[in-house]
Amino acid sequence: MAETVQRKSFWRYAIFTVPLILGVGFLMGQLSNSGYGNDWFDSLRKPALMPPGWVFGVVWSTLYIFLGIAIALVLSEERVRGWTLAVGLFVAQMLLNFSWSPVFFGAHQPEPALFIIILMLALSIAATFLFGRFNRAAAWLMVPYLVWLSFASVLNYRIIELNPGV
Repeated sequence: MAETVQRKSFWRYAIFTVPLILGVGFLMGQLSNSGYGNDWFDSLRKPALMPPGWVFGVVWSTLYIFLGIAIALVLSEERVRGWTLAVGLFVAQMLLNFSWSPVFFGAHQPEPALFIIILMLALSIAATFLFGRFNRAAAWLMVPYLVWLSFASVLNYRIIELNPGV
């Protein structure tokens, strides 16, 4: 019975969290003119390991779905010691996530964007470990995001290196 209640609770959260994260992520990307097609970004020298533009849309959409499911799983768990901190860290890293595109693409500030993504990665790692206390599936759903953030940090750093003074 408790498992059925938890499953229903998960779906109630997921119906909200998945579209919210996807929608805000998409909106922030659109408002900041993210990616290829942005004249400033197109003019930058890119690292050799930079994927084609379509990869970013596929990866971010997938990751946002995973993040929405992960937080829904945690939100549907019983509120025990550490739960509030886990949710707070997740929310904080998502706010940083949503600020990255406006800073990098909109304001043309790769150095502050690098600071943002490194802080986002640190908070995400902490949230992932805390998620593991409540729901292992939620923690595992965070792992691809951690890998991608690590890769994106390298891309951000290499763009700064290849474009001094930008």
